[in-house]
Amino acid sequence: VQLQASGGGLVQAGGSLRLSCVASGIYLSDVNMGWFRQAPGNEREFVASITRSSSRYYSEDSMKGRFTISRDDSRSTVFLEMINLKPEDTAVYYCAASLWGSPTPNPKGYNYWGQGTQVTVSS
Repeated sequence: VQLQASGGGLVQAGGSLRLSCVASGIYLSDVNMGWFRQAPGNEREFVASITRSSSRYYSEDSMKGRFTISRDDSRSTVFLEMINLKPEDTAVYYCAASLWGSPTPNPKGYNYWGQGTQVTVSS
């Protein structure tokens, strides 16, 4: 199983980015998918998840309302649309796949991880 994340980059505060995660070696429809992020010196942080049936869950903090997770099973791809980005959103963003039945914000609940894509937001 491989998860390939892309779409990161350098953007000014208030800008937007769309991250993609392409899955191979697994049927996307068989897993719940999540996005996490990790800034230097911080623990890996839950951003959003989407279930097999496309139910969506988001972090409780300020990401809510600015980030949108979606999936296209026909393209084996999960997306994270981010708008109104802030400098504190700067981090490496990871996609992950979970074989468990229930969605979870806990990184330990995910079986496969992508390599991460860097998002840098300048002020």
